[in-house]
Order: sequence, then structure tokens, then C-alpha cells
Amino acid sequence: MLYHNLYITILIILAIMLFPCLIRAVRGPRIADRLVSVNMMGTMVMVMIAILALMLDEGYLVDICLIYAMISFLSVVVLSKVYIGIYEEKRHKEEHPEDKTEGGMSDGSF
Repeated sequence: MLYHNLYITILIILAIMLFPCLIRAVRGPRIADRLVSVNMMGTMVMVMIAILALMLDEGYLVDICLIYAMISFLSVVVLSKVYIGIYEEKRHKEEHPEDKTEGGMSDGSF
């Protein structure tokens, strides 16, 4: 009974701690802040799932936690790659402002 109340308390604290991470993910101000907050939210959700696995004594929740960890890791990697691509594109435009690349084949050139 004592552990059950402790698990519930920790789950409530983690749920409350998710809201500042969500605010940081939405407001920024930088992309790096958003990436870190998304990663932190994923980690907190994994901890919540693991605590639920202990509390409910269900082994399959640990498997779900591991799958969620892989998905969270991949999402952060993909977001990082997208951010790096946007950063490289901005840097290229600042270094070479005379380049006017049109979009694909819509300008009639092949």
C-alpha cells in the first residue's frame, strides 16, 4: 500500500512536470531548446510507463516502454536532421545571396 501511494505521487509529479516541457517545446526560443524539451518529454513518459509497469505488475508495459524509447530517439534524430538542413540552407543563402535557385521543374528547365 505504501508503494502504491508512492507510485501515484511520482506519476502526478511527472505529469505536472510535463507541462513546462510542453511550454518550452512550443515557445522555444531556439530550436535546440525545443529539441531538448521534446527529448525530455519522451524520457519522462518512458519513466511514467515504467512506473505503471511496476504499479500494475504488467510485464508488457516494459516492452511498450522500450518501443517508446526507440521511437522517441528516432524522432529527436529526425528533428535534428531537419534542423541541420534548414540551418545549412540559411547559411548557404547568407553566403551566396546572388544564387537564385528556382524550385525544381516548375520553372520549365529540365
